[in-house]
Amino acid sequence: MTDAGNRRVVTLVTGSHFVNHSYIVMLAPLVGVLAARFDVSIAAIGAAIGVQNAVILLLQLPLGYLSDAYSRTLVLGISLVLGTTGAILTATATSYAWLLAAQFVVGVGVAGHHPAHYPLLASASTDATRGRAYSIHAFGGAVGLAAPFAVVAATTALGLSWRAAIWTITALGSVYGAYCLLSFRAVDDDVTRPGLAERPDERPTLRSVPGRSRSLFGDLTASGGILGLSVLAFLTSIVAWTIRTYTPSLLAGGYGLADGTASAVTSAMLAVGAGLILAGGGLTDRVGAGPIIIAGYVALVVLTALLATLSLPLAGLTLVLLLSGSISFSRPARSTLADRLSARADLGKNFALVTIGISLGGVVAPPVFGYLIDTVGLGVSFGLVAAIGLVSLGLAWWIVRDADSDLLQTTVGVEGD
Repeated sequence: MTDAGNRRVVTLVTGSHFVNHSYIVMLAPLVGVLAARFDVSIAAIGAAIGVQNAVILLLQLPLGYLSDAYSRTLVLGISLVLGTTGAILTATATSYAWLLAAQFVVGVGVAGHHPAHYPLLASASTDATRGRAYSIHAFGGAVGLAAPFAVVAATTALGLSWRAAIWTITALGSVYGAYCLLSFRAVDDDVTRPGLAERPDERPTLRSVPGRSRSLFGDLTASGGILGLSVLAFLTSIVAWTIRTYTPSLLAGGYGLADGTASAVTSAMLAVGAGLILAGGGLTDRVGAGPIIIAGYVALVVLTALLATLSLPLAGLTLVLLLSGSISFSRPARSTLADRLSARADLGKNFALVTIGISLGGVVAPPVFGYLIDTVGLGVSFGLVAAIGLVSLGLAWWIVRDADSDLLQTTVGVEGD
């Protein structure tokens, strides 16, 4: 493909990332509202978010193998169509059971986006531009995470219900999904269909997908680097999901901000995190993945520990919140490292494995930390987040130290595989 065509693929995939991440967190700014509406606890709404992530977790490898075996755009289509269907069901929910079922459908849809996105990005970028391609993609996802908080803040200010917020998100997703899938019809097969250059005689087939999906343990243990990154993704996801889901509760319950203001501030925090992603991608291309990964986790530990004090002055609180998206700074570096540790024919599978870690964190964090906030309070709960961040920093240090130093320190302009 031409450079213009490759940039178009990156742009289309980035938009899809925005939509999928909007669907992932659309309940987060509404936790308190939905708990009151359906007469359940905060932990129960966290469990609904956990259901979504459990489905994503279970479907990662099957969809990763399907992406590798047959068609990346087929998996992309499954993701956008079913994700939007689940969002519609969420907007029309009349009971807690309905809400759980809707989040199940959202999970089936969202499960396909990483297994489709990362192979598409790898095919549409070069070693010299891959860090920036991943950072642009991650930027779209981060803005998608911020969007529901902004939408809820706006609809609250207008006096509209929670359903109006979900319908707004759904409308954006459905229009973009149709545009994206139509646009991909013009993209070359060498991008949308798996290449055979590395293992032409061992290409997965559709018939092999179920059996290959059952070989999770062997796939994980086959690469120590991918295993380490999957565990790191799990810990990072616990931290990220807790911050995204319960920062509005922290601001309202711990610092006395109004609910609409808390959602607006959280949206600003996630938007700044999106900007940090772009900075992290550029620096990854220049100095290598290792230093960026370590810097991101150091900042995470410091900032979450400050939040847990519940005693920051308003100016300090604003600054810390805006910078607490610093965990996003290292995301392009982690993606670049996973890419370099993967054979081209295994990109869908390996990124599915890393996404399993992300999804498992999403299963665990919302209900567990919802329960902790209900029982031991906001300060202790966010203190535990800081402790998990410290463990993540130690693991990241181990991965950087033990991986091939040439692989980690070389710029993206040098062949990585």
